Amino acid sequence: MTLFAAARLPREILFGKGQRHALPAIAARYGGRAFICTDERLAKTSEFAEILAGLEAARVDTLVYDRTLPDVPRDSVGGCIAGAKDFKPDMVIGIGGGSCLDMAKCAALLLSHGGELQDYYGEFKVPGPTLPVIAVPTTAGTGSEVTPVAVISDPERTLKVGISSPHLIAAVALCDPDLTATCPPSLTAIAGADALTHAIEAFTAAKRGADPSLPQRQVFIGKSALTDHFALLAIRLLGRSLETAYSEGSNENARADMMMGALAAGCAFGTAGTAAAHAVQYPVGALTHTPHGLGVATMLPYVMRYNLCTAAAEIAEVGAALGLPRQGGDTNGLADAAIGEVARLFNAIGITRTLAELGLPEDKIDWTAEQALGIDRLIKNNPRPFDIAAMRRLVRAAYEGDMAASAM
Repeated sequence: MTLFAAARLPREILFGKGQRHALPAIAARYGGRAFICTDERLAKTSEFAEILAGLEAARVDTLVYDRTLPDVPRDSVGGCIAGAKDFKPDMVIGIGGGSCLDMAKCAALLLSHGGELQDYYGEFKVPGPTLPVIAVPTTAGTGSEVTPVAVISDPERTLKVGISSPHLIAAVALCDPDLTATCPPSLTAIAGADALTHAIEAFTAAKRGADPSLPQRQVFIGKSALTDHFALLAIRLLGRSLETAYSEGSNENARADMMMGALAAGCAFGTAGTAAAHAVQYPVGALTHTPHGLGVATMLPYVMRYNLCTAAAEIAEVGAALGLPRQGGDTNGLADAAIGEVARLFNAIGITRTLAELGLPEDKIDWTAEQALGIDRLIKNNPRPFDIAAMRRLVRAAYEGDMAASAM
């Protein structure tokens, strides 16, 4: 057996209750001028005021951009950095949900290398290091604090687009679960389901390693020994605490599990990548304007069922990580139970069961399948191959709620 492993991660990851108080000392190591990307809601909170006061006490001057919008509209990034150019920051700090962290990455990119965001769409287009980014997440979902990707919405494109490069990985991920305590149940559910989907798709991704040129040509390279470690950790943590965090938002232990789970899932898929559930969500999200995490979670049980004939052993390991009992050597039985448990868990926290409930028009099923099949970086990561007929069957099965049909 040839053991292969790969991981691309921040220089420093700090996790734990109260770790946000370390931000001033960390920022001061990178210089005396910090450009902060956040959103309007967070900028009005006492926690944010406390963070600014701490930076001031550490003699770090700040410039705040607090108009980050969901999904980072392409043209908003230019407005974000307009004032920052004269400020000449030494670092960019992203504080907030995934969009705030992605905005910070995009700001650091354009402040460092100029041009337009369109110049960097795709993989390995960033020519070199950017201003250091310190990522401070306030939701437990996207994993953007540790991943090499920033997702934006481009008005000239139907689907959201990504900029993927190891140079976009934050220098520091500073994760304090106390910052997630005020997340409402719906956001907790969608973000957590997104994180669990990241972990399961990373763990069940195709094995594509061993070729030494692959990680130099592609950012996302399939599962490996290291990404499996992070994915299973994420599945265990999220599986045991997602329902509790959803129903008992003040439960500190559940909140900590959720944030660590999202972080570990990001460490996994930031190198391994995701697969078919994400591929289908891109066109579905464009048509329905529903949250990304809601779409990928709606698709995940159907994709797991489709992949069962190829990845039964891996899906059984997912079941074990979710705490399901092993019944002798019955791998298929445990894998079946894992799919059922994921569906049950998502239903319990309000995730939609079908693409029809999500709002996908029936006459867009074929278009959705065609668009999904065209997202090659995700489709080639899926453990079971697709052709257009198989993708159409999968999308229709998820539209109709026919789990058995998705396995055909």
